[in-house]
Amino acid sequence: MVAPRELIPEHRLLSASEAKKVAQQFETTPDKFPKILESDPQSVKIGAKSGQLIAIDRKDPTGSYTYYRYVIKG
Repeated sequence: MVAPRELIPEHRLLSASEAKKVAQQFETTPDKFPKILESDPQSVKIGAKSGQLIAIDRKDPTGSYTYYRYVIKG
């Protein structure tokens, strides 16, 4: 049986400068990324606040990927 911790990908809060670099890389603004609520359990766990950007590191059999989510109130 797989432990629940192994099912949840790592969530990292990006600094303002890191978020700016990511937005420039994708030629957009942070608020254009998919959203995640401030009240989401992973947002709460890492102390994310509205307006911040979270990096989510996911792994699957073909490799690893980083996804980004913009934190909103809720």
